[in-house]
Amino acid sequence: MLPRVLWSGLMLVFVSAPWPAPPFKSGYVTTSDGIKLHYLEAGRGPGILFVPGWTMPAEIWAPQLEHFAARYRVVAMDPRSQGDSDKPTEGHYPERRAQDIKEVVEQLKLAPVVLVGWSMGVPELLTFVEQYGTATVRALVLVDGTIGEDPNVETLRRRWAWMKAHQLDRKDAAGKFVRSMYKKPQPEAYLRKIIAASLKTPTNTAVVLVANSDMRGDWRGVLPKLDRPVLYTVTAPLKAQGEMLKARLPAARVEVFENCGHALFVDDAARFNRVLEEFLGGLR
Repeated sequence: MLPRVLWSGLMLVFVSAPWPAPPFKSGYVTTSDGIKLHYLEAGRGPGILFVPGWTMPAEIWAPQLEHFAARYRVVAMDPRSQGDSDKPTEGHYPERRAQDIKEVVEQLKLAPVVLVGWSMGVPELLTFVEQYGTATVRALVLVDGTIGEDPNVETLRRRWAWMKAHQLDRKDAAGKFVRSMYKKPQPEAYLRKIIAASLKTPTNTAVVLVANSDMRGDWRGVLPKLDRPVLYTVTAPLKAQGEMLKARLPAARVEVFENCGHALFVDDAARFNRVLEEFLGGLR
């Protein structure tokens, strides 16, 4: 039986989430450049590491941590300058963030690990494979993030107009961004909690993260290095990306969530968890 004070502190982590609040362990690892990265952990068994997207916290993966903790050791990390991790002025580019993922895997002894990355986490996982290979990786799960496409001037204009809005009024833009991630109704308290978490990332850092990702913009060249099972779950706007991946990696599994928002693993947690469970069950 946990002491009352410790139990209360653990439960507070997800007090306003729209799902039951299991007692996830909260901890930190320190990177090679001295940055403390926060993580949540639960369960025992083969390791799964969940990497959230741009400015998002580890706790957004709560439906998955709760579900998979019964059979797996599940960890969700706050990338640098997100959630409860340190907010340094350096290291906000895919290569360093991929190194952070590597160091989390090593320090928590998660290998061979299933890496699950959402949104900006997709190119960061592909950068991980590009830099370090797949020796410590059991499988990759890419969630509604772009792998790469030909440059489009109009898309870039919209992207930078969106980032300008964040610089002009971060609170308003963050609120609109978070609410746009869902198509299914979510409790207001939950949305406010995720908005508050997004605002923990300093505005200039948030802009730099997008700029550094956009400078590369194309990770299709990494696909031949993906010699582990791959699951790619996408919403309708990224359906063409799924078709491209399937054409280049016929063994990859692609699932389209037509009626979900960007946070598809929250919008339809039951289906996402079922698809991921089936995928994990097929691993050797």
